[in-house]
Amino acid sequence: MADVDHRGRPRVAVTGIGIKAPGGLDLGTFWSSLLAGRGLAGPITRFDASAISARIGCEVQGFDPVVHAGPKESRRMDRATQLGFAAAMDAAASAGLPESLDPSRAAVIAGTGVGGLMTMEEQILVLHEKGPDRVSPFLVPMMMANATAGTVSIHLGWTGPNLCVATACAAGAHAIGEGARLIRDGSSDVVLAGGTESSQTPVAIAAFARMGALSGRNDDPTRASRPFDAARDGFVMGEGAGFLVLERWDHATSRGASILGEVLGYGRNGDAHHITAPAPGGGGAVACMRQALDDAGLSPGDIGSINAHGTSTPLNDAAESAAIGTVFGDGAIPVTSTKGVTGHLVGAAGAVESIAALLTIRDRTIPPTANHERRGEDIAADVVHGVPRSTDGRPVLSNSFGFGGHNATLILGGAP
Repeated sequence: MADVDHRGRPRVAVTGIGIKAPGGLDLGTFWSSLLAGRGLAGPITRFDASAISARIGCEVQGFDPVVHAGPKESRRMDRATQLGFAAAMDAAASAGLPESLDPSRAAVIAGTGVGGLMTMEEQILVLHEKGPDRVSPFLVPMMMANATAGTVSIHLGWTGPNLCVATACAAGAHAIGEGARLIRDGSSDVVLAGGTESSQTPVAIAAFARMGALSGRNDDPTRASRPFDAARDGFVMGEGAGFLVLERWDHATSRGASILGEVLGYGRNGDAHHITAPAPGGGGAVACMRQALDDAGLSPGDIGSINAHGTSTPLNDAAESAAIGTVFGDGAIPVTSTKGVTGHLVGAAGAVESIAALLTIRDRTIPPTANHERRGEDIAADVVHGVPRSTDGRPVLSNSFGFGGHNATLILGGAP
């Protein structure tokens, strides 16, 4: 099998995966949760949300940061960094990277929407209630959006490119796509790329609720996130992290690594339309998906299914469905959204959903879209719902779209 792609660039293998998400702290548990197709939202437990109109979220259950970073270091990390660090370390361990790895040829790219928002909000209250002398000296490194990337690279001793992507809900996908570009352009042999987010905080939940973005189904949380459904009324805030080890194909095969999949294509562009709303008809998404197909050297007929951004908001789902119809034809390709199960992981969403795409190819099974009961009149997509659907192992296209008009599309292929 060739080590280069259709353009003569190094192929990008996936050799490690790590995840900390609603539904599972490991691949097996997470995948079982997606296949079960049941929403995981519940009342927010991290703070008293009783005064906010949206009081539900998808939390990562059973996560202990001390297991991954020890008591001292974990106390100096915001929860977003704790989740990201743990997922990245799991990914690196699963890849079995050799000690002889050249650290200058190893990179880290971590995506996030807002970084250490939880710590920042907590310390603002400390400032207000106790004064400036009680503000934590660790606030700055804990709230920095780049804290996860920096912490991971320091721990591993990797001195190659060390970057943070902050493109809202597209950040995780952008991180993986840009990581693939580092390998393709010869800058790196190995890249740890992914996304992390934990923004279930009083200010964030109140702000998203005030702008009408969150579901108000507080009395029926497990059925609140309803991608592409006629009764969708907003997204459910989730948290979590997902990371992939990307590796130059010949580098992976020369060391006998187990190749779990491949990054085939990457598209990224901007809507240049509105700070929060998608372009009408999904024009930016259309161009982004076509760019990813061209990058992969594939046609629409080569794609087996789509892991949609599918947030459960009226505007996003309608625009994405229209865009998919333009590129693939209405109802011509199976579409699923894992956000019915996990909620919206914001900056981690694209990375976690890329992992779901790889598992879809591995098991030739498309997970159902939880809570999708009746397709909206503005939705023409063939939405997989109710039960998982078999697929044939062809590549999966995964979309991520963020506030600010940031669009990212990844095309993932299976193991050889």
